[in-house]
Amino acid sequence: MFTFAAKYIKHFSCIMANVIKIKKGLDINLKGKASKALLTAGKSDSYAIIPDDYNGIIPKVIAKVGDKVKAGSPLMMDKNRPEIKFVSPVSGEVIAVNRGEKRKVLSIVVKPDAQIEYEDFGKKSVSSLKAEEIRETLLASGIWPSIRQRPYDMVAIPAYEPRDIFVSTFYSAPLAPDFEFIVKGQEADFQTGLDALAKLTPGKVYVGVKAGSSLKMKSVETVEVEGPHPAGNVGVLINHVKPVNKGEVVWTLDPQDVIVIGRLFNKGVADFTRMVAITGSETTERGYIKTIAGCTINSLLAGKILGNEEHVRIISGDVLTGIRVDLLDYLRAYSRQVTVIPEGNDVHEFLGWGVPGFNKYSAGRTYFTWLLGGNKEYVLDARIKGGKRAMILSHEYESVFPMDIMPEFLLKAIITFDIDKMENLGIYEVAPEDFALCEFVDTSKMELQQIVRNGLNLLYKEMN
Repeated sequence: MFTFAAKYIKHFSCIMANVIKIKKGLDINLKGKASKALLTAGKSDSYAIIPDDYNGIIPKVIAKVGDKVKAGSPLMMDKNRPEIKFVSPVSGEVIAVNRGEKRKVLSIVVKPDAQIEYEDFGKKSVSSLKAEEIRETLLASGIWPSIRQRPYDMVAIPAYEPRDIFVSTFYSAPLAPDFEFIVKGQEADFQTGLDALAKLTPGKVYVGVKAGSSLKMKSVETVEVEGPHPAGNVGVLINHVKPVNKGEVVWTLDPQDVIVIGRLFNKGVADFTRMVAITGSETTERGYIKTIAGCTINSLLAGKILGNEEHVRIISGDVLTGIRVDLLDYLRAYSRQVTVIPEGNDVHEFLGWGVPGFNKYSAGRTYFTWLLGGNKEYVLDARIKGGKRAMILSHEYESVFPMDIMPEFLLKAIITFDIDKMENLGIYEVAPEDFALCEFVDTSKMELQQIVRNGLNLLYKEMN
């Protein structure tokens, strides 16, 4: 009884003080942080929409090869909810609809025009619009898929009204970009986006900011977050401010997508331009590139990779939650950085873990480098460094998991697909990214994020 009361007293005090202090977690200090400078990008010869980026949808292709489209023209829709459209990020010609086994849609590719032409959705004053009008505009413009919901960490279902909406401007993942640098010059669009979101919920829009942030916002509840990663995860914000109970729905957005929403109402166009951080130890220059979601990786990294491309791993996203890509692939829908680290396929160590390892990183203090403090930068490669084995109740997950959830027991419930236990242990408020650090420190080398993703997908099918 005391534990139950203490939990909710803590939640109440966090809201009153608008401050969350996280102690559990882990900051992985990698070499290759982005400098606060704009870099030059090459021209992308194509742009793509990849349906696999969007959980919870069944793609139905609308466009045909050879069609001429504008930025904002629909390319596909959700078969179950036709009002959810996925639009072209640029104007040009549809040159490919790539399919895999059982005709699964892998990607829709557009060759861009020299100059982008936009579909006109009309400038609108958010203050004069009703919630339904805002909702319809977001759906028509194709910006709706940037809104994700919990439970299930999927594209938000338009028919559901969110209890609250959560946005985290605190990027705490390894080598993560700085949102305060990104938002400079776009403050008006960011505020307009927040104003629009505030009309879509009967509750509040909670915006998490890094401790000491200079961001100024109206019509939202600002929550200051302090601590190691995953302090910046929106899941941590939800868990400490107002957890999700069974039957409730909340929405989450990346702050750059909030800017896109504001741009839609202020300028009347679906402009998917974003700032992407180029990071990682295997890059020759690091900084920020202004680009459009769906561009080729080559347009971002050409001439910026150090050494032989066969011996590096390119990641669309951060090292914990990103997706492995190559130069011919595309920037994924929710990625805000591109990271390049060593692959490790050319490394041959004598004795391996049996040496002192003065330059090796270890979360568990296996090596003596922990004595050097947290300022040392490390170069980590993509090797697993160990074999897969059964899950052991060692409490290593709990040391880096700052949510009021028992991660080991929840993961076991997911693996056995015990719905009652999954519900009681907090399945409705988590996403795969919340378990990324658990996966990093896991001595069993299990793919915990994929386990959670599979569990959420199966649970959604079962409950709907």
